[in-house]
Amino acid sequence: MALHLCSSPSSLLHERQPRPLHKFKAGNFAFLYKLPKSKTFIHVNHVSLREPVPQTEDLSSAEDSNFQDSGGKSTPSSKSYIWVNPRSPKAKLLRKKSFHSRYTSLMNFSESLDSCNASEEDVYEILSGLDDNILEQDAVVILNNMLNPETALLALKYFQSKIKPTSEVILYNVTMKVFRKSKDIERAEKLFDEMLERGVNPGNRTFSTIISCARMCGLLDKAVEWFEKMPSFGCEPDDATYSAMIGTYGRAGNIDMALSLYDRARTEKRRIDTIAFSALINMYATSGNYDGCLNVYEEMKALGAKLNVAIYNTLLYAMGRAKRPWQVKTIHKEMINRGLSPTYGTYATLLRAYGRSRYAEDALNVYKETKGKGMNLTTVLYNTLLSMCADVGYSDEAVEIFEDMKSSGTSQPDRWSFSALITIYSCSGKVSEAEATLNEMIESGFEPDIFVLTSLVQCYGKAKRTDDVVKTFNRLLDLGITPDDCFCGCLLNVMTQTPKEELNKLSECIEKANPKLGSMLRYLVDEPEGDVTFRKEASELFDSIGAEVRKGFCNCLIDLCVNLNMMDKACELLDLGLTLDIYTDIQSRSQSQWSLHLKSLSLGAALTALHVWINDLSKALESGEELPPLLGINTGLGKHRYSDKGLAGAFESHLKELDAPFREEAGWFYTTKSAAQSWLESRGSPELV
Repeated sequence: MALHLCSSPSSLLHERQPRPLHKFKAGNFAFLYKLPKSKTFIHVNHVSLREPVPQTEDLSSAEDSNFQDSGGKSTPSSKSYIWVNPRSPKAKLLRKKSFHSRYTSLMNFSESLDSCNASEEDVYEILSGLDDNILEQDAVVILNNMLNPETALLALKYFQSKIKPTSEVILYNVTMKVFRKSKDIERAEKLFDEMLERGVNPGNRTFSTIISCARMCGLLDKAVEWFEKMPSFGCEPDDATYSAMIGTYGRAGNIDMALSLYDRARTEKRRIDTIAFSALINMYATSGNYDGCLNVYEEMKALGAKLNVAIYNTLLYAMGRAKRPWQVKTIHKEMINRGLSPTYGTYATLLRAYGRSRYAEDALNVYKETKGKGMNLTTVLYNTLLSMCADVGYSDEAVEIFEDMKSSGTSQPDRWSFSALITIYSCSGKVSEAEATLNEMIESGFEPDIFVLTSLVQCYGKAKRTDDVVKTFNRLLDLGITPDDCFCGCLLNVMTQTPKEELNKLSECIEKANPKLGSMLRYLVDEPEGDVTFRKEASELFDSIGAEVRKGFCNCLIDLCVNLNMMDKACELLDLGLTLDIYTDIQSRSQSQWSLHLKSLSLGAALTALHVWINDLSKALESGEELPPLLGINTGLGKHRYSDKGLAGAFESHLKELDAPFREEAGWFYTTKSAAQSWLESRGSPELV
């Protein structure tokens, strides 16, 4: 066992590859030694307090890369070794003079300079503690470990007055690193100008430091500006700078330049790191080119590039943003097959991707796996799961997630959490649970907003508690909240479930919230005979509301007409909906089949469309038009997420009442030409049924 001390005072400046150092502990001592082929020796030709500090792992990317600009080459030196017993007093003395001691001393200077006043007097007083014969590498180590940009400039000035460095650019480079740590691009640029004034030529490391400083400051355009200056100073970017700039151009929105630089790097067979690939994936995702993200991923695999967890997380995020949960599943599986362990970021990305795409089972599996590994979810992730459960009707799972959230100790329900749970209870018709959650929400300091009150209106409506619907509406007004289209649409939907004798209570609320809609309802509820302005009133109403709620309004109004046995008004509204493109492609015709498509309609609107279609068939038959071999009605197989009922079930019973010769098959009801013709002829002249 021995202690190795390097005798060459220039080893830090010129030795590109530091010898491997290994730590060994004996008793209370730890030695760094060179592994020899036989015995271990101590090199003792020269021992000094100014002994050059060998490059440790922490400095290898700092000073070593800076010295590269000087053009220095490795200079072999003669070696003579003696073996010293590590337990002898001599070993203890040598250890004190080793680079550990020297490095610690220089680090103390850095710390003192960081904490002192930014004045020449204070800085020079601290540095006077160094010998007059200051070595260049001492200055490099001190500056490299500093954090204070103001005192770093004064320290640089001091060293420039005391030493004649072999390559002055190195001192400037490590000083610029201080500015990079403090994200001070302005000082870095001023120091660059000073370099030029002193006749110091910048090197690759100078530019890479300023470029990375600009990137850390979020000044992507300035990073690009400095990168494009490099050729004018005879500097060629290294692989790391190329990779960094590919990402910088991408984040700056200059996609063409990013791809051009990437192609150039590939042509020159430069090594592109995973950060650059990740930036390319992000660039494509931001621009909405999600196939481009996948192309980068496939190219990485083809090039044999390292695929780490960060790359997979970036790609999973991109596919989640693209709402491609099936590709999220595939990529996640490939990640696991490569032996990579998901991080918290992976799980968070998967939860967002599956939750927003309503891949409920996959999202819940990821949630369980995350909890099984003892990871805590954020409030946002909990809310993503609760919102998904509300949309797909997973009531029990939502309650479990909500309770887990409250007991997690790290995330507590916010307004959105309570709103999601109230929505779930409301859609399920669980009035007492919805009211209890509302009370808990208020006790937690959250006033109900329009989303919560809309859910409560729906809940009371399903329970046929019309008076509570009115109270909720009045509560909304008392809170100073203006009813929006969604709230009015919910009130209108409640009217379709309300007994006729209580409709006036709700129509009065609607008239206060939306006078145009209230005027429409008067034609249906108060003035059943109506007049010629009905269609005009309806058209003005649809023009005044958002496109996203028009179909809902039209469906509910038709449902209300059907409930009130006002089929003529229902047909008029359906026709208006077709005219205004609220409904599209309800009927289709080909030589082999005529079809009626009802999947996007409410039950009342679908029944109205069926009756119109049957009358159209009767008219076609009367006019001598040939029916096709097959006729079909597409209701789909879907059921309401909070109900066991679906459009197909309601239609099956209705077609039986009509004695229509349709048979059900996978969401379609089919009949043949001969069967349909026979049935239509038996019905007589066309009329509404």
